[in-house]
Amino acid sequence: MSASTDRVVLAYSGGLDTSVAIGWIAERTRREVVAVCVDVGQGGEDLGVVRQRALDCGAVEAYVADAREEFVNDYCVPALKANALYEGRYPLVSALSRPLIARHLVRAAREFGAGTVAHGCTGKGNDQVRFEVSITSMAPDMDCLSPVRDLALTRDVAIGYAEEHSLPIETTRHNPFSIDQNVWGRAIETGFLEDLWNAPTKDVYVYTDDPTYPPLPDEVVITFERGVPVALDGRPVTPLEAVQELNRRAGAQGVGRIDMVEDRLVGIKSREIYEAPGAVALIEAHQALEAVTLERQQRRYKRQMEQAWSDLVYEAQWYSPLKRSMDAFIEDTQRHVCGDIRMVLHGGRATVTGRRTDTGLYDFGLATYDTGDTFDQSSARGFIEIYGLQSRLAAARDLRSGDVEAF
Repeated sequence: MSASTDRVVLAYSGGLDTSVAIGWIAERTRREVVAVCVDVGQGGEDLGVVRQRALDCGAVEAYVADAREEFVNDYCVPALKANALYEGRYPLVSALSRPLIARHLVRAAREFGAGTVAHGCTGKGNDQVRFEVSITSMAPDMDCLSPVRDLALTRDVAIGYAEEHSLPIETTRHNPFSIDQNVWGRAIETGFLEDLWNAPTKDVYVYTDDPTYPPLPDEVVITFERGVPVALDGRPVTPLEAVQELNRRAGAQGVGRIDMVEDRLVGIKSREIYEAPGAVALIEAHQALEAVTLERQQRRYKRQMEQAWSDLVYEAQWYSPLKRSMDAFIEDTQRHVCGDIRMVLHGGRATVTGRRTDTGLYDFGLATYDTGDTFDQSSARGFIEIYGLQSRLAAARDLRSGDVEAF
């Protein structure tokens, strides 16, 4: 099914801004608009309802997709294998969803004959970069458009436009937060949170309960195969089911609350609140299993790559050649990341209490200090002599030349 490439494909959420953007783009560009809504676990309305609203707001076509399984399998699981935490804390909630949504936008643009892809991002955030770099990485022939940035569609204008045209969408002039959420987590910013001294209030949180007054501790056993969660408490699950169940169980214990000031790609420091109970619990468990199953040098090098991988994804390089090469290395490290991790979820923490694997490098006989120790301690003296030889020679030279004082 194709049409003129004068069409515009719009990333459509079903909310006020993107509902208004359908008519706004059509009026100002004289082009037909195709709405695209991708469900990555953000909750809310049925996709059929969202599709009809897009059509009622003036879209000539509406493309909707339940992409939750695809999102977890193809985007969240690679992030889990990479233990991806931007600046050591943020599990890339929004950054992971943008390249997936962009893929569906490009797919819809090809199907419906559109030459331009539009999104609802502002000109000062990360997501505009993520959408547009992802789109042009897959479809270098396509143009990108942001109604907010390029066509002056501010929120006040959007509210006025919706009221004037009686669009079937709720309008409000007071919304204290900007929120993005999916199955991997929830991101909250703006409003009173922009004052760094203000503490988050209870209404900020949805995925997590207050960890100050937790229920009884919840013990869970997570089984991994090649770095992928495949069972909870011995019951087989898909990766999506694992994330959803741990969102519920870890969220009930207040696990996964993050309050940080991060460095945005565009050069701005931004205060962000995140909730990612399932992601945080899974990453904690995955790291614990890697500690048992990865060889020392391999694990050390992977830790360095994890930060670089997280930076690349945060900075809109999901489809870059470098990330593709990193993926190959990370995937190779996961061949022996198999086994069970027991952890206790309680009071805002996911604490590992047990590890069990048939592919680990932990040897009880070598590790124990009790009877049955198989480690030949006499060989340590020669190892130390050789290991410290270079430092010993350098120190002797420095003393002779007077470069350092004698201790």
